[in-house]
Amino acid sequence: MPIDPVRRRMMKGLASCGVAALSCGIARRAFAAADADFALREIADGVFAFQGVNELMHPENEGAICNLGVVVGADAVAVIDSGGSLVEAQAFIDAIAEVTAKPVRYLINTHVHPDHIFGNAAFQALGPEIVGHQNLPAALEARGEYYLRSYREQLGAKLMEGIKIVPPTLLVDDTLELDLGGRVLELKAWEAAHTDNDLTVLDPSSGTFFAGDLVFMGHLPTIDGSLLGWLRQMDALAAVDARRVVPGHGPISSEWPAALEPERRYFEALAADLRQAIKEGTPLAEAVKTAGRSEAPNWALFDDYNERNATAAYAELEWE
Repeated sequence: MPIDPVRRRMMKGLASCGVAALSCGIARRAFAAADADFALREIADGVFAFQGVNELMHPENEGAICNLGVVVGADAVAVIDSGGSLVEAQAFIDAIAEVTAKPVRYLINTHVHPDHIFGNAAFQALGPEIVGHQNLPAALEARGEYYLRSYREQLGAKLMEGIKIVPPTLLVDDTLELDLGGRVLELKAWEAAHTDNDLTVLDPSSGTFFAGDLVFMGHLPTIDGSLLGWLRQMDALAAVDARRVVPGHGPISSEWPAALEPERRYFEALAADLRQAIKEGTPLAEAVKTAGRSEAPNWALFDDYNERNATAAYAELEWE
């Protein structure tokens, strides 16, 4: 029987440590509906992360496709994103309880997409302040019911049971600091890029940057906001004073800012190809089939998302 991708990832993590799970800082809890383990790995002192799989959301992965984070202070805990299902979120909560008894004071949603927010309802019983970009409530209002309907087919009715749209209770319009007790997190709301509601989290004490989906590694970046806005903010992103990044998708604890370069390269190639197509009068339907194609070998899910990215970017670049 093939090894489940989540279990395979956990086994690789153990092998790289060469020691028992607890001494490696890994908390494990079994998912409810699959023969797999939720692996929470300590990547810095008091900083933990879960690595999602580079797949589309489906019943077999239980929606566990994005990276999640935990930061533990002297008094309380902050959680970064809640996951793509209540099953995943409950495994996440159980894993957090294995590494700390401190209360979860904040649940930070990095943006609106279901793989990052469908687990919110599972955290409500813990009573955290739910933190989001100032544009997140409007995005949830506009898309929430659609997400709940459309993902019933993608995830299945069983995994969608109990999922609801839970809006933020604390909004970030520029920057905000959250004190966990001797550990202050720095949150920043960005202009339109991956979405129009991207929020990042920096832990200066460990030099760890939770970038949400402003940074993709391995998994093709997806544009649901603005290609030009994303490109304009690349230098500001790279200037964030961190040693490591936890991207929204891809390997956790990657060197910063080097981790940003493959994404920048893809966007620049996509933009260059589309600008050339627009200059030559190539229709959108033809341009999107070739734009960015040189980057195909470098990314998982390229064929799932590249034409969608090119379609969104073509319309934006036409009006430069």
